Amino acid sequence: MTGKMNHRVVMHMVAGLVMSLPGACAYGQRSASSTIEHYPSHPVRIIVAFPPGGGNDIIARFFATRLGNEFGQQMVIDNRGGASGIIGTEIVARAAPDGYTLLFTSLTHSMNEAIHKLPYDTIKSFAPVSMLGRGTNVLIVNPSLPARSLQELIALAKTKPGQINYASTGVAGMHHFGGEMFKRAAGIDVTHVPYKGGGPATLAVIAGQVDMMFSTLPLALPYIRAGKVRPLGVGSAARSPLLPDVPTLSEAGARGYEFTVWWGIVAPAGTPLPIIKKLNAGFNGIMRDPEAAKQLAAEGAEVTPWTPAQFGALIENNLATWKRVARDADIRAEF
Repeated sequence: MTGKMNHRVVMHMVAGLVMSLPGACAYGQRSASSTIEHYPSHPVRIIVAFPPGGGNDIIARFFATRLGNEFGQQMVIDNRGGASGIIGTEIVARAAPDGYTLLFTSLTHSMNEAIHKLPYDTIKSFAPVSMLGRGTNVLIVNPSLPARSLQELIALAKTKPGQINYASTGVAGMHHFGGEMFKRAAGIDVTHVPYKGGGPATLAVIAGQVDMMFSTLPLALPYIRAGKVRPLGVGSAARSPLLPDVPTLSEAGARGYEFTVWWGIVAPAGTPLPIIKKLNAGFNGIMRDPEAAKQLAAEGAEVTPWTPAQFGALIENNLATWKRVARDADIRAEF
C-alpha cells in the first residue's frame, strides 16, 4: 500500500513539474482553442420545447437545416414539448455547456417565470445565442360573427359583456396573454376558453365553437387565405406585409395594444463565448441571405440578426412586462 501511495505522489509531482515548464499552459490553451476552432466536430442537438408540426417547429427545422449545411454537421431537432415549454427548457438548463445542446425557444420563455415556479432561472441558467425572428399575433374571428371590423367587434362586446369568447392554446400561454392585453386595451369583457394547442383552438374558431382567437401569424395565415376565418387586426406596431389591408389593433380601436412574438436560440450558461459567437454568426448569416429571409417572411417571421447581448436584453425586458400583465389580469398557472 505504501509503495502504491508513493507512486501516486511521484506521479502528481511529475505532473506538477510538467505543467510548470515554459509552454505547458500555452499548450493547454492551444488545445482548448483548437477544440473551439473545430466546433462543431459532431452533431448538435437543438431541443424544441414544443410539439412537432407547429409554427415553432417549422422555423426551428428551417434554421437547423441551413446551419447544418453551413457547419458541415447535422443539427438534430429534438422535440420535448409539454408544460408550456418548461420540460424541454429544463433539459437544456442542465446540459453540459459545450455547445452541443441548444434550446430553440420563443416568447413563452420569458412568460413562464411570471406565473410558474421554475426549476431553472430564466436569465442565469442560459446564455443568449441568437434572435431568429419576430412576428405578430393576429385577431381572427369566425366569419359568421356579426363584426367585420375591430370597432364593430368592440361595440358588440360592450352590448354582450362576457358573452363573446376567445380561444387560446392553453392557460397562461402567449395567446391567453394576448387576449387579456386586448381586453384591457379595448375596455371590454370577453371570456377565455383554453384548448390544448394552436391546432385545436383554431379549428374551434373555424367551427364556430368560439368566436375569436389571438393567433400567431404562421398558424393563422393558411386559414385566412382560405377564407375560413376573418382577420380584424394584427398586434404589431406596423401593418404586416403579409396582410397589408388588415390594420393594427392599436390603429383600429385598441389603443396602445402591441404584441410581438419572437423566436430564438439559447445555450446552457457557461457555454464558451467563442462558441456563442460562432453560432450567432452562423444564424445571422442565414438571416442575411435574401432567399432565406423571403422564405421566413412567408411563414410570418421577420428576420432579426441581433447580437447575443441584444437578444438577452429583450428577454430581460419581456420578463418585467409579462409579470405586470399576469398580475393585472390575474393569470395563474394550472400546474
